[in-house]
Amino acid sequence: MIPWLRPGDPPTAFPPVETALEEPDGLLCAGGDLSPERLLEAYRRGIFPWFSAGQPILWWSPDPRTVLYPDELKVSRSLAKTLRNRGYEASIDRAFVDVLGHCADRALRPEGTWITPQMQEAYRRLHELGFAHSVEIWDAGELVGGLYGVALGKAFFGESMFSTARDASKVALCALVASLRERGYQFIDCQVASEHLASLGARSVPRIGFVRALASAIGGPPVPDASWRDASIALTKSFVQNPRGPRGR
Repeated sequence: MIPWLRPGDPPTAFPPVETALEEPDGLLCAGGDLSPERLLEAYRRGIFPWFSAGQPILWWSPDPRTVLYPDELKVSRSLAKTLRNRGYEASIDRAFVDVLGHCADRALRPEGTWITPQMQEAYRRLHELGFAHSVEIWDAGELVGGLYGVALGKAFFGESMFSTARDASKVALCALVASLRERGYQFIDCQVASEHLASLGARSVPRIGFVRALASAIGGPPVPDASWRDASIALTKSFVQNPRGPRGR
C-alpha cells in the first residue's frame, strides 16, 4: 500500500522519499493534483509525477537517481560531426508548446506516451510562471527536435525530448548543457537510467546524495530564473557555430 494524497492536501503533504517502494522502484504515493505549487514542491524534494492515461496521478522518487553533470556530457564523433555540419539552429523557449506537443505525439512514440493532456496543461502553466523551459532545434526554419523540463535554483529537471531529424534531440541536449554551464547550473536530473542517457554521460547516484545535492542547488523557495529570458539569444547566434562546454570522451 502507498499513501494517497487528496486534492485539498497542502503541497507539503508528500511522505518522506525514503518510504518509496523498492518495487516498482521509487513509487512513493498517489493522488493529489498537478497544481504548480504541488509540482514545484515535488521537484524540490526529489519527486516527480509519472502516470499513464486512466491511472491516478503517481509520484516517484527512484533510488538510485540518474543525473547528468554538465562537465560530463559525452559527445561522440558522429554527434560532433552533426554539430559541425548539419547547420541546426538552437533556441530556448521560442516554441515551448510545440515541443511539449511533439514530445506527447503518439506517432513519434509507438510505445505510448505518459504526457497526457492533463500533464501538458500542468507544464504549460509552469512555463507561463517561468519555471518550465524548452530547447528547440531548427533546420531551415522547421522544428526538428527539442526537449523540455523544469528549472529550480541551479538544478534542471529534464522531462522529455523528441527528434524528427538526425541527432536533433542530442543537439538539443548539447545546447541545454552549454547554456546551463554558462549560468552555473549544477546538474540535470534525468530521473531513471537508460542506455541512451548513459551513452551521453548520465550516471546513477544514490537517492540520499541526490536529495542533498538538490537542497544545495535549490536553496530557498522557488523563484523563476530570469536568466532564461536572454539565453535563447546567445544560443541562437553562437552555439551551433561555436559549441562551448560539451566535450567528447
